[in-house]
Amino acid sequence: MFRKLTRIKQKLGDAECVEILKNEKRGVLSLIGDGGYPYGVPMNHFYNEEDGRIYFHSGRTGHKIDAINACGKASFCVVDGGRKEEGDWALRFRSVIVFGTIETVEDRGTVYNIAEKLSRKFTDDEAYIKTELERSGPATLMFALVPEHITGKTVKES
Repeated sequence: MFRKLTRIKQKLGDAECVEILKNEKRGVLSLIGDGGYPYGVPMNHFYNEEDGRIYFHSGRTGHKIDAINACGKASFCVVDGGRKEEGDWALRFRSVIVFGTIETVEDRGTVYNIAEKLSRKFTDDEAYIKTELERSGPATLMFALVPEHITGKTVKES
């Protein structure tokens, strides 16, 4: 059902894909939006090694939520910061695309646990994290992308 990578020499291994999903802070979640148009939205995420899911937090209404409710299929693309080799103008970067379905996280304990872990990707300010969880936690919607297919590759601009 999912396409194979055309340039197989550029393919990343599973461990590299997980590393990128764990370490990068943002990606683009793509859904089927209004009128069948693609809807891509930049999102912070948390990759949970324990269950292999990618978690997102959100408000409870809007285009993204409407799209998820209409069709739970999604893709999520993450690109690392890239690097240049000495003397070369071209940037080498790695990207990962995850295909899967969206599930809403109902358990409030899990919502708070993942929200705290996601916060720690951005700051180690304990007071801020605690205040933010207390203030925003009750209204936070958490959903997970359950992967069905993950692929990654290295690209060199040219």
